[in-house]
Amino acid sequence: MKLVEAIIKPFKLDEVKDALLEIGIQGMTVTEVKGFGRQKGHKETYRGQEYTIEFVPKVKVEVAVQDSQVQRVLDTITRTAKTGSIGDGKIFVRDLETAVRIRTGETGDTAL
Repeated sequence: MKLVEAIIKPFKLDEVKDALLEIGIQGMTVTEVKGFGRQKGHKETYRGQEYTIEFVPKVKVEVAVQDSQVQRVLDTITRTAKTGSIGDGKIFVRDLETAVRIRTGETGDTAL
């Protein structure tokens, strides 16, 4: 099993969610996060004053999947979250040792 974590632009969330549902992903966790990468934030002007916004708002989507689904999930997120501009985000894949469905006690792939 793997845990796929995608950091994406907030306005792309619905599109990514719908695309993942279409390929059979049944659950995900979404968290509002802030951070910066190569872009190092951006500048905004408010009432004539220029401010540097160091931490850019993003959304983190976490999906636990079977090993056989990883590449399809990566392709789907990459295709739907891409705008072609700086700050589109990153995807990380981690090994997931175990998963437990609390209600039934199922473990491993069957808990997903």
